[in-house]
Amino acid sequence: MRKRVLSIIVIITILSILSSAIVFWEEIYSLYGYSKAALSYYGSTGQEVKNIQYKLAIWKYYNGKIDGIYGYKTYMAVRKFQAKNGLKVDGIAGPETLAALGLPTGQAAKATSAQPSSNRNLDLLAHLVYGEARGEPYIGQVAVAAVVINRTRDSRFPNTIAGVIYQPGAFDAVSDGQINLAPNETAYKAAKDALNGWDPTGGALYYYNPRTATSKWIWSRKIVKVIGKHNFAI
Repeated sequence: MRKRVLSIIVIITILSILSSAIVFWEEIYSLYGYSKAALSYYGSTGQEVKNIQYKLAIWKYYNGKIDGIYGYKTYMAVRKFQAKNGLKVDGIAGPETLAALGLPTGQAAKATSAQPSSNRNLDLLAHLVYGEARGEPYIGQVAVAAVVINRTRDSRFPNTIAGVIYQPGAFDAVSDGQINLAPNETAYKAAKDALNGWDPTGGALYYYNPRTATSKWIWSRKIVKVIGKHNFAI
């Protein structure tokens, strides 16, 4: 009987500690301008957490159960995803992280300026252009940037530039590290032109160099434009 009472006391104590921790973190997050509806974090449960786990599992960041419980494995997977995508590494699935995952972002309690995000998009896109197409004619560099933007508008891909670029296996420049090279002025100009709406490809979602491409799948895509050394396809 005594052991049973002690067990009950221990369980109640643990539940009390967990409850206090969750309340504490909710208060901390609210101080930084997030509404509860706009994010998931350690201790959260529900469908949004399942969606996060599913996305992270597909992209090989998460290898746990899709159970809707934001535990240690989910927290660490989110941190790895954030680090890989140039996001703030805090383990919190807030609006920017959800957007990079291609998930609904909710509503932040505090409005933020869109300009820093715009600058990050331009910088990241210029890095990809330089890493993937610096030897191509200018129109070909714009075309590569346009493919990234086209993907953000297609439901089969993440809906942010960071999400598209860092989707595992999507671009050789990410895999081989050339995305980390400093872009030149031409790459920035090409990225800006694409962001401003110039799409020389006419809506292409893929591109490849026919001299070096080895994937049978990419050869099966319909070619809509040839620019420089690249075939652009849908």
